[in-house]
Order: sequence, then C-alpha cells, then structure tokens
Amino acid sequence: MNIHFDTLMNLSIKHIFGPASQTINHLTYHSKQVHDGSVFFSIKGENEDGHQYIKEAITRGAVAVFGTSIEELRLLSTQYSHCTFLAVDDVRKVMASFSKMYFDYTDEKIETIGVTGTNGKTTVAAYVRSLLTLLKLPTGSIGTTGIWSSKKKLVYKKSTPTTPESVDLHKIFYDLYTRGDEAAVMEVSSIAIDQQRVEDIYFDVAIHTNLSEEHLEYHKTFEHYKKCKMKLFQQAKHAVINIDDQDMGKDLSRLFEGPKVTYSLLNNAEATLQAKNITVKEGGSFFDLLYKGQSYKVAVPVYGDYNIANVLAAIGTALHFEYHIEDIISVLPQLESPEGRFQVVEGPNNQKVILDYAHTPVALTRLVEEVKKMEYNQLIVMIAGIGIRDFNKMPKMARVIEGKADEIIVTVDHPGHHDPNVIVDQVMTGFSNPSASNIHRAPTRTEGVLKSLSLGKPNDIILLTSGCINGAQLVKGNEIPHSDEEIIASYYASLSNIS
Repeated sequence: MNIHFDTLMNLSIKHIFGPASQTINHLTYHSKQVHDGSVFFSIKGENEDGHQYIKEAITRGAVAVFGTSIEELRLLSTQYSHCTFLAVDDVRKVMASFSKMYFDYTDEKIETIGVTGTNGKTTVAAYVRSLLTLLKLPTGSIGTTGIWSSKKKLVYKKSTPTTPESVDLHKIFYDLYTRGDEAAVMEVSSIAIDQQRVEDIYFDVAIHTNLSEEHLEYHKTFEHYKKCKMKLFQQAKHAVINIDDQDMGKDLSRLFEGPKVTYSLLNNAEATLQAKNITVKEGGSFFDLLYKGQSYKVAVPVYGDYNIANVLAAIGTALHFEYHIEDIISVLPQLESPEGRFQVVEGPNNQKVILDYAHTPVALTRLVEEVKKMEYNQLIVMIAGIGIRDFNKMPKMARVIEGKADEIIVTVDHPGHHDPNVIVDQVMTGFSNPSASNIHRAPTRTEGVLKSLSLGKPNDIILLTSGCINGAQLVKGNEIPHSDEEIIASYYASLSNIS
C-alpha cells in the first residue's frame, strides 16, 4: 500500500522528515519484527522506550518511523535519507488510528463488542461468541484464551495476555472479516484502555461484568482503575450492565446515555433481565428468566451463579442486536464455555480435577462456593502468586482459601523476573498459620499441579486455580511452554501403567 503521509490530517503529524510517501506492507512496534517495507512505531513501554530501537528497525527494513522527539528524528533523517520520520505527540494514539486506516476500517464493517470487568471477561466473551454464532451471526473473539473465529481457534502470537496492541487488534479484525465472521467480541482490560489500544474503536456494545481491586501494580489507585474501565462506555453505542455491582454498575446505569440492558441475580426490579430460582442438575443449570414482565424457563450447560450472571450479559448483548428472547432461549442449551473455566477432567476412582483460572480473591471465593455444592470427600485447592501482577494481592488469595479446603498448595504463575520462592513467601503471609500441615509449597506450577494430584484420593475434587491459560509460563522474559491438561493426562496415564 502506498501511503502519502502528508495527506493523513487525522494523525496530527507535527513534522515529516524525508520522503512524503512510502510503500508500506507491514506495521509493528517491535524492532525485531520489522522487515522490508515496515512502519515502526516507537512506543514507550513500562520499562523501555522504542526510540532506542529506531536504528535497529531501520537496518531491518523499516521505511517509516513514528516518534515523539523532533530533534532525534531530524538527526536520524540526515543519516537515513531513504526513510520517512514522523513526529507526533502521542505514538500510541497515532498507532491505533494508522492501524485502523491501514486495515481498511474493518472494525466498522463488523459488529464489535467490548467486555470489561475484573472477573468474567473471558467467560462472557466466550458466551457472546457462542450465542451470537448460534443465532446465525458468525462471531469471533479476542482475549485471554486466544483468538477464535466463529469456527475454530486461530494460531496467533499474542502481543499481550488479554487485549492485543492496536496494530495486532486491527489485523485480527481484518482476518476475522475475511474468514466470513460478521462480529467480534473482545476482552478489554483497564490497561489496554489506558494505553489506547482500543482508541478510535466505537463499539456496538460494551459490557460491564463487575469491579473489584485488581492491577494496582499498574494503576496505583483503585480510582484510576475504575476510571479506565468507565472510559470504554464513552466509546460505545449500547451497554450491558451488571446492576448488582454496587460501585461501577450503579454508576454506569445512571450515567450511560445510550440504549442499555441491565441484569441482576438479586431480584432487582430495575433490571432488564433477572434470573431467579436457579437450580443445578447433571448437565448444567436451570433458572427462571424475567424479561419485560414475563417469565421464561431457561436451561444452560454452565455451573455457578456467577456464570448465570455471565449468561445474562450474553443474552443482553443478543437483545441489542434485536434477536427475539424466544430465539435466544432456544439455543442456550448449546452454549459453549471457554477453555479453563470450570473445566472438569474426570480422573480414576471418581476423582474430579477442575480447572478454573480464577486469579483474584473475589473470583476464587465465588469459585470455591460453587465447588462446595458438589459431592466430594476431600477438597484440594491449588492457588498461585502471579509474578507479573500486584504483590499486595497475593496474601489475600491465601486469606480467602484458608479453612475452606482440606489441602492447599501454594505455587507460582508467571514468575517473570522474580525468584519463585519470594512469590510463594508473599502468598504465605496471608495465612494465619502458614506452617499448618495441610499447606504445601511448590515453586513452579508444574510442581504445584503434580503435588495437588498426588494428594488426591478416591472421590476427591482437585481444584487448580490461577492464570496460566496462555500455554506458557513467563520466566525472565521467556515463554516456557506449559499445559495443566498435559500434566494431568500424563500423571493419570502413569498411574494406569503402574496398576
């Protein structure tokens, strides 16, 4: 694509050094991903400044560079006269706008749904993708469990665990569209909003699940965290809001001026959608759905009251796209759940291993409450400190599980650059009696899973929690392949070989 930079008035380019046009075939913010014909965006990260890598990008083939330092770009233009250097005030903002233009405004050709909240984003995104696809609106999804078209999981090297950088995001929209998908639902993290990864996207629907303390290692204050979440709804035509959420849900319900659907599990008469009389049986949950003064019987293959709330969020989204409530209810028995969310693996001797990557105190509390409704002998729970998250949260995970499980294993997810034992130590400070005989340490997730399984006896439930859902552990900047499912399968296979 031939780009005339001097015609891109919406980018607020302050100065252009070098050729006014270039033939572009690739966009990137990572110098090592540059090749011939690339545009390089020198964004500033939490630890590094992309301006340090401009020369490397040029030697690898970059033909255009966006940056903020006019003097630095001016000097570089005298050394690399074939390259175009563009000075702007905000590289991230420009990267989002340029990416949208480069990928032909695909986000405006499909229906876009953004999901934000402390807990439930992954599950809601999966439910929305499944429900809309069942209703004949082929929908892909973007988020923690990867990139999915309406038909299958796609192979992508993700730039972030949850919400991709804007360059990648608009390419994913384009790829989904060319595969025949007509909508895309995505998890939108507070950090992504703050870093302008979804800048210039006007969502058809924005969904709010709930709000509790999280990501304070980045936001520093709860107020800033909430402010970033709220900003998504300034970029949305319609809203779906959990009105049971006392803080952000109530505020959004009052402040959002567009069409909105609210939902509740607490018999809130103001809610558009209410779920009552929830019962759990083999194969899923059953409840009465109240909508517009009528009650409907609903069957859905999910477990846990919090997941019923997530189903209501998906129903609310479908209502915004003008599907009839009867049609929505008719396909709910076929609803698909995401990977790693109340995923049950049957083991020998009536053991059950439940994978649910709850990684906040609120999510862990809700999860354990639901698991305790099941029949079992012992409950064995693995929790983890996450090295790339807020260290202050770690003791809270211990506090909410203490006294609620027969055996507790404390391990590590994504240690990053930290010593795993330091992370485990931090989690352990949350126990009133960390030396209790039923509390066990495991410095790697692999060891944690194996220790949990080894403690299992007939009729036990083994609950593996926390955030390893990206197929790898992040260790000192490297991605080390990891799969709980593979460890479980191998462990049980070894038992059968012994017997």
